[in-house]
Amino acid sequence: MNIKQLGEAVWEIEKEGEMNVSALIFGTKPVMEKMKTDRTLLQLKNAASLEGIVNHAMVMPDGHEGYGFPIGGVAAFDAENGIISPGGIGYDINCGVRLITTGMTVDQVKPKIKQFADKLFVNVPSGVGSKGKLRLQHDELDKVAREGVEWAVENGFGWKEDLERTEEYGKMEGADPSKVTPTAKARGKSQLGTLGAGNHFLEIQKVEKIMDERTAKAFGLVENEVVIMVHCGSRGYGHQICTDHLGTLLSLANRMNLKLLDKELVYAPLHTKEAQDYLAAMKCAVNFAFANRQIIMHWVRETFDEIYGKGNSDNMHLVYDVAHNIAKVEEHEVEGKRTKLMVHRKGATRAFPAGRPELPPIYRSTGQPVIIPGSMGTASYVLVGNEKGKISWHSTCHGSGRVMSRGQAIRTHDPNKIVKDLAEQQGIYIRATDKKVISEEAPDAYKNVDDVVQSVALAGISNIVAKVKPMAVVKG
Repeated sequence: MNIKQLGEAVWEIEKEGEMNVSALIFGTKPVMEKMKTDRTLLQLKNAASLEGIVNHAMVMPDGHEGYGFPIGGVAAFDAENGIISPGGIGYDINCGVRLITTGMTVDQVKPKIKQFADKLFVNVPSGVGSKGKLRLQHDELDKVAREGVEWAVENGFGWKEDLERTEEYGKMEGADPSKVTPTAKARGKSQLGTLGAGNHFLEIQKVEKIMDERTAKAFGLVENEVVIMVHCGSRGYGHQICTDHLGTLLSLANRMNLKLLDKELVYAPLHTKEAQDYLAAMKCAVNFAFANRQIIMHWVRETFDEIYGKGNSDNMHLVYDVAHNIAKVEEHEVEGKRTKLMVHRKGATRAFPAGRPELPPIYRSTGQPVIIPGSMGTASYVLVGNEKGKISWHSTCHGSGRVMSRGQAIRTHDPNKIVKDLAEQQGIYIRATDKKVISEEAPDAYKNVDDVVQSVALAGISNIVAKVKPMAVVKG
């Protein structure tokens, strides 16, 4: 394939073969070269071949091989005459991240940090197939699917201010639980308020360095303050919704004789019933995931009070909650005209600049907070959207990105050594359900998050605001 350099951290695969548009790669040269070692760039070219794709197919610097689309992929289609592709969203619909301030310094939190982490481990259920403290009947689960964070707040799981600090205000309109199968509902009804396993986590972190004082102040971030990061998604509910509708869309593609370079890239024209049914179900999973993270945050606040004294959680404000596996209609500039597009982000984060009407008033003058988790034992970052990001439909990276398969990581790493080394070398306390997960999530199983974040900064698609480092990690 012919790859040419457009900027310090922007590359283009020129349109060739079946591609309908060219493809952009965001990343420094070493980051881009690493993508050549698996099927990432082939999948990117395949995405560029989809019917009606606008401008470019794109992959972020944390990109790696995924289902159909590469993880880190971004693609947009006309919102009326375009398509929807579940592969461009992923199985873990609305996997995302939220960041919470505590109002307490490292010195204040550190003496009881193991006690705090151990209590979080108990109070927030985690692990494969984990079940939560809530047991919902299908009708109540359907309310969660329609209302998202609104349901959680109305039922005592948080504050009204949390709504405006969540992407989409915590609820996508148009969710229709009748498009969700009983199987998906059976999986979801006991998993609300659970972390899950794999790369999902709760981290107690310290704000190590502020790079943009003005923006950090607007976000409520202060150097040496303790913050808490939550990373999880829609659990088995969203996974089942994706599974159920993939089969329906494959049947449609066969009937319509749609051209597919890879069946994992199956799509449906937006005007079809099958596309609309998938979107209505996808929005249910999106709202479930927003509510899931909201409930987890509520239990984090309760646990903080339990360990550090009643009333301390009053200073635990949500900075923002971002989704990084989602498709939604947004207005962007195409050939000089404001155009409504169905933007797919899979392992990519929305990064709106100042002035976007979708942003809450508190962030409209600064731009959207963007939360980028690193790997266990490495830094995470807070970024902000900017105007230059229009080249990527105002999208940026979502994390550090895997470089080692889970199986390889398990074979390579002794979990006991990882726990010991992180404790002795960095003072990081690890608490996990399954030691195998510690091996799977070893720091070197991922790209260097510093390189990934530097790539999006050099590409100009988002700005660095602050760097945070883990003090304790709770995993499934």
